[in-house]
Amino acid sequence: MEIKNILITGGAGFIGSNFINYILSNRNDAFVVNLDKLTYAGNLENLKSVEQKKNYQFVKGDITNYELVDYLFKKYSINYVINFAAESHVDRSILGSEIFYRTNVIGTNVLLEAAKRYCVKKFVQISTDEVYGSLGPEGLFTEHTPLSPNSPYSSSKASADLMALSFHHTYGLPVVITRCSNNYGPFQFPEKLIPLMIINSLNNKTLPVYGDGLNVRDWIYVTDHNKAVELVLEKGRVGEVYNIGASREMKNIEIVKLILSKLNKPIELIEYVKDRPGHDRRYAIDSTKIQNELGWKPGFEFEEAIGKTIDWYLSNKNWWERIINGSYKDYYNLQYGKN
Repeated sequence: MEIKNILITGGAGFIGSNFINYILSNRNDAFVVNLDKLTYAGNLENLKSVEQKKNYQFVKGDITNYELVDYLFKKYSINYVINFAAESHVDRSILGSEIFYRTNVIGTNVLLEAAKRYCVKKFVQISTDEVYGSLGPEGLFTEHTPLSPNSPYSSSKASADLMALSFHHTYGLPVVITRCSNNYGPFQFPEKLIPLMIINSLNNKTLPVYGDGLNVRDWIYVTDHNKAVELVLEKGRVGEVYNIGASREMKNIEIVKLILSKLNKPIELIEYVKDRPGHDRRYAIDSTKIQNELGWKPGFEFEEAIGKTIDWYLSNKNWWERIINGSYKDYYNLQYGKN
């Protein structure tokens, strides 16, 4: 299946940039337009390997900008949309929610309306397992789990999901939703757990762990997520939701201790801090549907992929130092830069 003329939103962020690097390295038929506002977590350095390619075009802009979005659909004859663009950090959504609803809800609406006007072949809405809320000690999230978002971030994503599905049911727009577990890998912004713990360890700073550290997350390497999204774009049934997860549950404190061990740093760097308000206790994904229907399965074992991730941060010190010493410096030092 040819997938020419793809609009990828949020393509300078962590998952979006990894997807663009992946798709342009593995397909000759793809022409990618990357629309990104370049907020604090957007970084064009993530895309150095593709910026000179003839089948890649970067556009700086906001998905809430109706005129710009319409212009891009018309100019580039957009056939496919993958909406990675989102405000995505739960802590920031608790501190200030308005930008989350503007970007994640209104921005998605602008994209859906344009996709409807220009009759796109498929619209892939990238969502999160956080829309399901919190699990007890047993069970898994399936595509039929009721939505129960517990933070401004997750509620904004749930709202966008429901809106996207309504466009399918009302207008016949070929929408597919993906809901993925926690990603990790290269280019992840330092506010997220794994890069934060790696960087603080390397700088011999304390590693802040919320509450008792026993909150459980299901982890997936970003390349495995990329491959799943590509399959959904090619073969995913419209109007459907696909959960994406690698069935690798770990407690937060286990992740932190593993990173310290791999970097030969003392466990005394761990500092337990006041828990996040409304902190979900456990997420775990059942990805049976995408495995059975589309033939996807994770290719990376956690031990291998976390090692690759740590090695990347060790080898790309200049990348993250520019971030924590740049415009992000004050926030980083306030939240995470304790000695």
